[in-house]
Amino acid sequence: MSTTAERDPLPRQDRGTRPDRSPKQDRSRATRQRLLEAAVACLAEHGWAGSTVTVVAERAGVSRGAAQHHFPTREDLFTAAVEYVSEERSLALRALFPDGAADRRAVVSAVVDLYTGPLFRAALHLWVAASNEDQLRPRVTELEARVGRETHRIAVDLLGADESRPGVRETVQGFLDMARGLGLANLLTDDAGRRRRVVAQWAALLEEALG
Repeated sequence: MSTTAERDPLPRQDRGTRPDRSPKQDRSRATRQRLLEAAVACLAEHGWAGSTVTVVAERAGVSRGAAQHHFPTREDLFTAAVEYVSEERSLALRALFPDGAADRRAVVSAVVDLYTGPLFRAALHLWVAASNEDQLRPRVTELEARVGRETHRIAVDLLGADESRPGVRETVQGFLDMARGLGLANLLTDDAGRRRRVVAQWAALLEEALG
């Protein structure tokens, strides 16, 4: 004869709580993601001064209390937002070239796109704010160093660059600095034609320098 435990192997509290646990976690993750995406959009459009937790919460469609549950301070919210989208863009860049090293002109163009989109605009506003905010500066400095290292690694992989050769590491870094400069120029004017010519020239330079 079977006992109750044998007929029903789940403890009573598990039977009562398990169905609700996963949906709550899913809702929490979805709320967090909406807040991060809204924070980056607000920062790109309105800058640091115009991007408050209240503004971000309204854009994300959640209460201010819900926003502060996930991110207790404004600094927590915006550094996490830029980090989140940076990671997403890195994944997207790798996904464009799933087999690794690719046509160098296509790689140059894709990397430049990273620096001329809303993420870079948002990150720039965060840099400016960090230059004047002692609480924010070390967090943004650490974040940008980590993002920079990851972008460099991706560029090396996709360009098929051999950094054991003299000058190759500096060449790749120079390319990334150039891409950042195009992103800065794009803040004021959308000079797509000039950018295409620069991309073509840098692709040719990288072909010659990297072999």
